[in-house]
Amino acid sequence: QLQASGGGLVQAGGSLRLSCAASGFAFDDYAIGWFRQAPGKKREGLACISSSYGITYYADSVKGRFTISSDNAKNTVYLQMNSLKPDDTSVYYCAAAAASDGVAGLVQTWLYTYWGQGTQVTVSS
Repeated sequence: QLQASGGGLVQAGGSLRLSCAASGFAFDDYAIGWFRQAPGKKREGLACISSSYGITYYADSVKGRFTISSDNAKNTVYLQMNSLKPDDTSVYYCAAAAASDGVAGLVQTWLYTYWGQGTQVTVSS
């Protein structure tokens, strides 16, 4: 089970930190990814992290603005979002995939097998 939280309304240029709390599976054996989907648009993979593989990976659209991190003691992954733009407005989801599928799954989203419920992020101009 994955529980995403931390969304809200923020002005352009502002920051938000999303959290993804995981339970019910071996957290360390999975990659956790962040995705977003705006109405009428395709789901977009943003970033992933895998403790067992020791990797973090970012899509070009968020590289340099977003930072993914994990607290394995709390089974929680964070997405720090800075310099937010109105185009970042979307529902943000976290998901879990086999550690080896984390990066590929940002595009091949079906590789992510567990999904959280989503949290709304709205960036005003």
